[in-house]
Amino acid sequence: MALTLAGCGGGEKAKPAEPQKTSTAQSPGNPSAPTPDGGQSPAPAPVLATVNGESGIVLTINTVTRDAGGFVTVNGQIKNTGSQQFVKTSAWRGAERDLTGSGESVAGATLVDKAGKKRYYVLRDTDGRCLCTTGVAGIDAGATVPFFAQFPAPPTTTADVEFSLPTFATAAIKISG
Repeated sequence: MALTLAGCGGGEKAKPAEPQKTSTAQSPGNPSAPTPDGGQSPAPAPVLATVNGESGIVLTINTVTRDAGGFVTVNGQIKNTGSQQFVKTSAWRGAERDLTGSGESVAGATLVDKAGKKRYYVLRDTDGRCLCTTGVAGIDAGATVPFFAQFPAPPTTTADVEFSLPTFATAAIKISG
């Protein structure tokens, strides 16, 4: 009987519930997102390359990482430094037809291994959707939009590649990892 009463916890005060921490998921390429504990965000991400596009659009590449799964992820941001909304993002989709209905994307991006003489296109999932940023139909004046794109990894001996996205100049970048 003593075990039964002890197991019921009679007479103990209930512990107050710990406040739950809210967290904001940090998307790849968004170095300015708040940290989960609500503290200051880390120092600005390094800039590997910056290229200009049309109408005041600037593409900044912050990281290019080789992952163990056999792919390379490019992260960065696209900023509209112009005075009007930029709406010509459909060119970033590339020449392929979008049959999945995912809308505007950066699926037209490519990586080029000049030494290996090979061009790599954005990876797709089993439903044909790009493994990249989607849903960017326009960028307001002064706004910044994070982006990412995943590609098949070039050979491990390849570190220097060129990143291209339609309407932007080509950027020479190094793969880390």
